[in-house]
Amino acid sequence: MIKSKNLSGAQAVTANRLANGAVVFLTEDSRWSPRVNDSAVANDAGTAAALMAIANKAVADQIVVAPYLFEVSVEEGQVRPLSARETIRAKGPTVEEREPASLG
Repeated sequence: MIKSKNLSGAQAVTANRLANGAVVFLTEDSRWSPRVNDSAVANDAGTAAALMAIANKAVADQIVVAPYLFEVSVEEGQVRPLSARETIRAKGPTVEEREPASLG
C-alpha cells in the first residue's frame, strides 16, 4: 500500500528494497540509494508528486515496496530527516545484528 501524508516543506522519498528489505532513498537520477544524503529533495508539491510517480513505477517494477514522502532539511549540503523515525531509518538498525543461534 502506498502511504501519503500532509507534509509541508522539503521532502524526500524512502522505501524498502524488495530484494532484501533494506531502507533506500530515491535519488535525482531515479535510482535507489541506502544513503539519505543521496536523496532527491522536493521543495514543492509538483516535484514531490513527480518523485512519488517515479517511486510508484519502481513498486510496479518490483524494485521497492511501500514508498512514501518524509520531511527533510538541507543544511550545509547535507540532507537531514526531520522526524526521529526517519533519522533511525537513515542511520540503520539501533540494535546489533547477531547470527541466529544454532539448534544443533
